[in-house]
Amino acid sequence: MRLIGSLTSPYVRKVRIVLAEKKLDYELILDDPWGPATQLAAHNPLGKVPCLILDENVSLFDSRVIVEYLDTLSPVGRLIPPPGRERVTVKHWEAVADGIMDAAAAAFLELHRRPEGVRSPDLAARQDTKITAALAYMDALLGEQPYCMGVNLCLADIAVGAALAYLDLRTPDLGWRDQHANLARLAEKLDARPSFMSTRPPAA
Repeated sequence: MRLIGSLTSPYVRKVRIVLAEKKLDYELILDDPWGPATQLAAHNPLGKVPCLILDENVSLFDSRVIVEYLDTLSPVGRLIPPPGRERVTVKHWEAVADGIMDAAAAAFLELHRRPEGVRSPDLAARQDTKITAALAYMDALLGEQPYCMGVNLCLADIAVGAALAYLDLRTPDLGWRDQHANLARLAEKLDARPSFMSTRPPAA
């Protein structure tokens, strides 16, 4: 398998953490979706990372699709429960975490990638409101549990950990740990795992 992605994308990192937890071999192909030499168009019509190439004619894209596929490849460390209420809850956690990534990425692009004369601080502030609400929601939902779904690591934790690390990368002054002790405790535990350590993004 070949994974097209970037080192700073939280969606790519989520996939890479799953690959590490599942002990699956792959080749990482670095690509800048914003650059003129991007290879993505040949494999993903949406031009987004991550993109997992299975063979010359088959590729998967969107991190949620990719991680679901990867979890079926090995019984080692199953990360997604069988169909049912528990599975829906895990995917619910992932959706909220991905929403934080979406909002943080949108705010970053608005303030740092758009030409200075057309940037909208109001649009970026709206994304910050989403992030603040989602953090409070997840912190309350996590409570005193060791992990999102209780005592075992699952996809929910990986998605949340990737989202929180992306906030540290793009909004280091946010100070989310000060108001969300439950999430801070979870992040500290996840950051110590080899799968998180080996996929840590470079400093902004």
